[in-house]
Amino acid sequence: MNELHDPAEFRTRLRGWLDANDLTPPDDHSLAAQMRQFARVQRALYDADWSRYGWPEHAGGLGGPDMLRAIVGEEVVGRRLAEPGPYSMLEVLAPTMIDYASPELAAEMVPKLLSGEEQWCQGFSEPGSGSDLASLSTRATPRGDQWVINGQKVWTSFAQYSHRAILLTRTGDPGTPNHQAITAFFVDVDTPGISVRPLHTMHGVDEFCEVYFDDVVVDGSRMLGKPGDGWQLAMDLLPYERSTCFWQRIAYLYARFDALVAAAKRQGAAVDQDLGAVYLALHTLRCRSRATQHRLAAGHRLGPDTSIDKVLLAGAEQLLYDTARDLLPGVVELEDDPWRTEYLYSRAATIYGGTAEVQRNIIARRLLDLGKE
Repeated sequence: MNELHDPAEFRTRLRGWLDANDLTPPDDHSLAAQMRQFARVQRALYDADWSRYGWPEHAGGLGGPDMLRAIVGEEVVGRRLAEPGPYSMLEVLAPTMIDYASPELAAEMVPKLLSGEEQWCQGFSEPGSGSDLASLSTRATPRGDQWVINGQKVWTSFAQYSHRAILLTRTGDPGTPNHQAITAFFVDVDTPGISVRPLHTMHGVDEFCEVYFDDVVVDGSRMLGKPGDGWQLAMDLLPYERSTCFWQRIAYLYARFDALVAAAKRQGAAVDQDLGAVYLALHTLRCRSRATQHRLAAGHRLGPDTSIDKVLLAGAEQLLYDTARDLLPGVVELEDDPWRTEYLYSRAATIYGGTAEVQRNIIARRLLDLGKE
């Protein structure tokens, strides 16, 4: 066994490498700078092989348990070398390509994402299909060996910086049941007919985009899986979103918690009870996420139980930033400060990735068997 496949040894050596290699981000908080920094970090990690561990060899990786990927993400995001948003696309979309693309396409494309050469995005949500993903209307129509795509996506993170997109479309006859009529494609964002328009949100960062598809021609070899596999692809994506991606975001929230403690001390605030509640929420979330991460590593199939992780994450994130607003008077309301941007973004924690209401309904109906009412 490769000794670097042991998580403890892997973490120790990775920390030593990160200590010895300066990947400090520039003093530029713009989204464009964050994306450049993410690509820079990924290039360095890939060239040193760290970001190849935990990925299968047939897709350009070096093998080893999936847990190694979580360790890399935790160390990189926890040190604030890269932001969790761009990093999440890596962990969600690369496994999807490995599982659903042809072996040849996965072997060609996945290393481009792992190395920071490319950025990808996820075209799922639509203006009329948010939580009800099965009702999406973007349509792919067959034309010989190709497909022609028309429709619109929205809330597509980082589309303006992306080279490729994993896209869900509607295929099949009009009478086909919704879940069986969804097909996924791997689309080049510079294909003629694709238009990207960033959305300016209240937190002042144009992370989300509208993406329009007007007679976009995609080769049939870019289909992921078979016609009708799109719904299962979306369901298989969730375990990665709510395990390794959450683990990275938790590391980020802990880093911000430490920064809040330091800022509160400088102001001489009496904060024991307030910060204690935040720490308890973060620790509860981390314990739950650790158990989820180990279940995934053991080969267990994750299901509706990950809705618990989502509810805990949203609650902990909002509590952290509510506490920052209370302990740092005026920073959120009056100053152009990262705390302001992050506070505003945290308001969406109970919306993105499945609303809190939907998650609690899933917990009630599918885990507690409480029925529909």
